[in-house]
Order: sequence, then C-alpha cells, then structure tokens
Amino acid sequence: MNKVCVLGSINMDLVVKVNEIPRIGETILSKSFEKIAGGKGANQAIAARRCGAEVSMIAKIGKDENGKILKSKLEEDKISTECVFEDEKEATGMAFIMVNESGNNSIVVVSGSNMAINEEEIDTSIQKIKEADIVIAQFETAEEMTLKVFKKAKELGKVTILNPAPAKKINDELLKVTDIIVPNETEAEVLTGVTVNNLDEANEAGKVFLEKGVKFVVITLGSKGAAVIGKDFCEIVPAYKVNAIDTTAAGDSFIGGVSSKLDFKNINKENLIDTVSFGNKVSSIAVQRKGAQPSIPYLKEVKEVYGDY
Repeated sequence: MNKVCVLGSINMDLVVKVNEIPRIGETILSKSFEKIAGGKGANQAIAARRCGAEVSMIAKIGKDENGKILKSKLEEDKISTECVFEDEKEATGMAFIMVNESGNNSIVVVSGSNMAINEEEIDTSIQKIKEADIVIAQFETAEEMTLKVFKKAKELGKVTILNPAPAKKINDELLKVTDIIVPNETEAEVLTGVTVNNLDEANEAGKVFLEKGVKFVVITLGSKGAAVIGKDFCEIVPAYKVNAIDTTAAGDSFIGGVSSKLDFKNINKENLIDTVSFGNKVSSIAVQRKGAQPSIPYLKEVKEVYGDY
C-alpha cells in the first residue's frame, strides 16, 4: 500500500449547470445549483485513498461551517487530518463552477484559507512527510510552501508529484525537486509556450520540463489520453471512451489514481505507462458522474468496470 501525503486545497464547490458557458457580458439562466465538497488537494487525496493508498493531508480551512463539513468528508474516507489547520481570519476556500451540457467546466477559485498555510504549520507537518512514500502538491496553496515541502521530501528520499494548476510561472528551484509533473494540455502550453495538440508537441513541451530537472512528465490530453515523457521516450496512453457528463474532478481523480499505484521505488517507462493507464481508468469513471468528490470511484468500482490490472 502506497503512503501518500497531499499538500493542497480544500474548497467548497458551488456548482451551476448551464447549457453553455456564458460569454463576457452575457446573462444566462441556470438549470440547477449544488454545494459539493472539492478542492484540488482534497480531491486528489480522496482519489488516492479510494484507490487503496494510505493518505494524509497538509491543508488549511477557515473557522466556519464549510471547513467543518469538508474536514469531516476527509475523515469519512479515513484520511489523516492531523495537519489540517484552522485559520483565524480567512474563510474556507470556495470554487464557483459552471458545467455545460457536454460536461466541460469553467472554474473560479476563491483561495481563502488555502493560501494562508505558513512555515510553522509546514514544520509541524514534517512527520507526515517522513511517513509518506509520495508527496503531491498543486498551485491552490502558496508556492513557497510547496517548495519547502518538496525540498524536505527530497531530503527524505520521497517521490514528488506536482500538478501545476492553476498554471502560472514556476520557480525553477521547485522544478529541480519535482520527480513527476502532471499538467493538462492547456497548462503545458502556458508553462512552456508550446501548443500541445499531438504527441510530437507533447514531447516538445515535455522536454522543456526535463531540461529544468523534472524526471518525468505526464501531460493529460482529455479524451485523447495522456502523453508520458521521459529522457528517452514519449508515448501516448489512450483514454477510455466514455460519455462524459462532468469533467470537474477528472484530472484530480487521475493523479490520485496514479499516486496509489505508482512503483515509487523504481519509476521507469513500463511501470509509469501502466500506472497512467490505471489513472485513465479512474478518471473515466469520475467523468461519468456529477460533482467533484462524489464522482471519485473506489478501487472495487474500477475493478468491476475494467477487471484486475
């Protein structure tokens, strides 16, 4: 069983169903509204846990009802919340999500307490990093804290996975302590300047990360699958064809699935491709369901659909 520590966001998602995402200045009517547990960090932690990993979170919530609800959701999935701290001033993070009829989404995140996690709290969390095999982070918490966590993780011989979302310029120092980076095609373009529509372009974008010290690159390509890139290889791992109704937690489900099955002691081309294929299976089930955390499947459900792997 892999042991995974996630530094990341915990958000309350306010989800609105629409026919189409509105243009600037356009007012539309919504079909429905739901309040659902989310946040990239929490989603990835729950996906890893439901796929069989032992999981702990380093995160921060506000002293409010949303924070209590979201922390209890993690505990329901038996995720360690010892290092989920409470902020005295900032409210728990929120995300406003519009989902259209095709299942595609548009998201605005209000970070709140997620960005308030500080060095003292990271120091308090060192034991969780020591206990982990794999450490995951995204960009819905402060990059300075991610760098501190990843540096400590590498000192302790842990595998680090960075999901650079929302995409922004990355400190090269952080890339040097990142083993696997997992952007989608849009994030890869923002970060490398390379438009990614096919495998050759994915390889070109991947090389930008490799040259900065990242060991492996996995670029998710939606319905096309994922490109897996290393120093001497670049391969596409096809997606599973399904009828997507909501892609909100697709990438998070994928990353959680990957972290639960990754052979962290010996990452190479073959086992990375196998692991990414498993991640594709997990996300293919998630996109057929509504919401973030409610859509994330359990390992037994993945086995029921795809058999043993």
